[in-house]
Amino acid sequence: MKKLEGAFPVLITPMHQDGEVNYGGLKQNIEHFINEGVAGIVVNGSTGEFVSLTKEEKFKAAEAAVEQVNERIPLIVGTAAETTKDAVEYTKHAEAAGADAALLINSYYAHPKNHEIYEHFKTVAESVSLPIMIYNNPFTSGVDIDTETILKVGRDVDNITHIKESSGEIRKVRDITRQGNGFIKTFCGSDDLALESFLVGATGWISVAGNIAPRLATDLFNCVQEGNIGRAWELYDKLLPLCNYIEGSGKYVQIVKRAMDLQGLAGGPSRKPRLPLTDEEDAQLKEILDSLLVTEK
Repeated sequence: MKKLEGAFPVLITPMHQDGEVNYGGLKQNIEHFINEGVAGIVVNGSTGEFVSLTKEEKFKAAEAAVEQVNERIPLIVGTAAETTKDAVEYTKHAEAAGADAALLINSYYAHPKNHEIYEHFKTVAESVSLPIMIYNNPFTSGVDIDTETILKVGRDVDNITHIKESSGEIRKVRDITRQGNGFIKTFCGSDDLALESFLVGATGWISVAGNIAPRLATDLFNCVQEGNIGRAWELYDKLLPLCNYIEGSGKYVQIVKRAMDLQGLAGGPSRKPRLPLTDEEDAQLKEILDSLLVTEK
């Protein structure tokens, strides 16, 4: 099993202007991230518009990613679905395709109770043998999973090994990390709490900002690991305007796709109902990108 640790950009699904998935662009982007030295990547996540993709598109994206990565870095495939049955199918496909782990959230429309979420995670995880990273994001799923539910399913199911914690509550990251020591590890899922999460023990970051500034995100994590906290704060201060924009905009997918286009990478449009950035939003993004480019020079 590959070690899941560090900053993992959660990739967009690039598209052509007609809205069809650009699988060649996905492969080119993956090569870019590998060259930038990222610890790993995630496909078919929220930033990848998984709810806007057909089953066939999700499967083909996962297969394309596995082929391009070619075991060079860890690859996590998002396998979220509204029903447990579909999540089992998607997770089995990820395992068969060659993913190193699956990222699994609770049903996002049914708003299940904690005991239902426990059964969902347990059923899906026990259908496969690959590591499962469960995912708590009350902003998109409508449910803030109890800390005890997260700890219980991590204790009870051997291959539930990680959690992406996106509640925006740093005390939750702390408590899961400390109380789950030995059986579940935390990944930051809130871009504007990355360094804070590392300082309370998170061992990784599923990073939207890492699409746009992969080296800065990677260097931030590495500085913490090396104990260079002063330098980590310097890097974090440079990244925070981008992180805050992503978290506060409500248009994180469009922001990343536009930033990819501006950097000569594969981005393209998002599927409706998502609309492009306004002129004002686009200007703000360009200002942030210019600041990051100056920083990296």
